[in-house]
Amino acid sequence: MGARVSRQDFEWVYTDQPHADRRKEILAKYPEIKSLMKPDYNLIWIVILMVLAQLVAFYLVKDLDWKWVMFWAYAFGSCISHSMTLAIHEISHNLAFGNCNALWNRYFGIFANLPFGVPYSISFKRYHMDHHRYLGGDGVDVDIPTDFEGWFFCTRFRKFIWVILQPLIYAFRPMCINPKPITYLEVINLLTQLSFDIFIYYFFGIKSLVYVFAGSVLGLGLHPISGHFIAEHYMFLKGHETFSYYGPLNLITFNVGYHNEHHDFPNVPGKNLPLVKKIAAEYYDNLPQYNSWIRVLYDFVMDDSISPYSRVKRHLKGEVKQD
Repeated sequence: MGARVSRQDFEWVYTDQPHADRRKEILAKYPEIKSLMKPDYNLIWIVILMVLAQLVAFYLVKDLDWKWVMFWAYAFGSCISHSMTLAIHEISHNLAFGNCNALWNRYFGIFANLPFGVPYSISFKRYHMDHHRYLGGDGVDVDIPTDFEGWFFCTRFRKFIWVILQPLIYAFRPMCINPKPITYLEVINLLTQLSFDIFIYYFFGIKSLVYVFAGSVLGLGLHPISGHFIAEHYMFLKGHETFSYYGPLNLITFNVGYHNEHHDFPNVPGKNLPLVKKIAAEYYDNLPQYNSWIRVLYDFVMDDSISPYSRVKRHLKGEVKQD
């Protein structure tokens, strides 16, 4: 557990990200994919049902022993919380109400944020658009770990701790790499979330509030679904910077595992990404792919050639436009 990883720096490249060129090539060959670029109105009802499910859970855990509060926070709350973050990911692409109703998507994202406990929906949208436009961009893409992460989390044990700390790291990394001024929508997100947290405490009690926060922290840390954080862009195979996962957990994560397809067509909702893969199969079938996020987590920790440094990074050219 004390052996150091072999990487000492990121994988610097001097080429553009591959997704824009592949998107143009696929659309030229399969223009019918454009018909998949539309909102997923079912997403609205799924999010509402998940919020209601958590409200029921708040009531059910409020009088349990603490050990059972924590058990259900991990067994159920963590799955709902992490799934909701991926619903918010869909909403950040305006896939609930469409691009013509962008503000509706922002407010719906704030609503979806409620059972997560911590306000982040609006900020996530701002940074996530940078991730798509400037994938791997130095100083812009905050999905890339900091140099400190690559330097410090360099043994198997430290990488294991890094996996557990993912929710905290993802929360504070943007402020270190690419801080942005606060917007009025972020203030609304904050005030709405604080009001809802107070509502939980007042009507259900401290155990329900702990259930909320514990579920969110546990769900984004050492959890099977959290394998997608690493599977999406960590370079397990040199020459590739985005990887897809085609396993069963896509059923509760809005097909976020179809990540090459998502970066090629970010305005296609998750439910239609399998159709993209089916239509343009020759572009995706031979790309490196996973069928287990748990295996991804295990390999990340145990493989001494993989670390937070295992990311493709590039210096950006020209003007960088950010939200």
